[in-house]
Amino acid sequence: MKIYLASGNVNKKREMSELFPEHTIVTPKDEGIDFDPEETGTTFYENSLIKARTLYSITGTPVVADDSGICVDALDGAPGIYSSRYAGPLFMKGKPDGSKISQDEQNRMLIEQLNQALANGKFSSNGSSGIKGIFPNGPRSCRYVCAMVLYMGPSRLYVAQETMEGTLIEDIKDARGSGGFGYDPIFFLPQYGKTAAELTADQKNAISHRGKAAVSLRHLVTEIEDFKGIN
Repeated sequence: MKIYLASGNVNKKREMSELFPEHTIVTPKDEGIDFDPEETGTTFYENSLIKARTLYSITGTPVVADDSGICVDALDGAPGIYSSRYAGPLFMKGKPDGSKISQDEQNRMLIEQLNQALANGKFSSNGSSGIKGIFPNGPRSCRYVCAMVLYMGPSRLYVAQETMEGTLIEDIKDARGSGGFGYDPIFFLPQYGKTAAELTADQKNAISHRGKAAVSLRHLVTEIEDFKGIN
């Protein structure tokens, strides 16, 4: 079965193809569809729904869309939904002209911003952030969040939101790994002793925010009768 993925990110397409191996994942670009919706939501779910609705209005067939990002507790959950546009503490929601900095620069600036927040006493001795409560993984606690929508029409949709918990490394010099993408080289998983970028594809898909959300929706794709026979 062909499933439209509401994204132009080739890395997401690769991951989704791994997570839905029995289906053909197709992006708008694959079929020459002009697709660049304005993500005006204030949550991961709202942005994923915007993308799903937009592509469904063009194709008229079921769509999977996701919105994801990295949330750092000591930065009050930033950069969050602005992860792809993040350009340092002066441009937390992206630059006014819409230009983006390189991922390497994003990684470096996020580490430096966290280090500065901690140096300024953001993390207290009792583990309280003062705003968000207890940090689950210590002062460098962070997580990836993914909200994924399976959109079958205006009156029928399914949502799965998942996280992958970890910590942010202390120095950009400690960035490791060539797998994954985005902030993966600086996202450390204590239980593995590795960054997300050092995991194999199978390891990452088993524990990642996107992987867990996709598994939930994959079961629905298999079970929902309306999907059977769709090409």
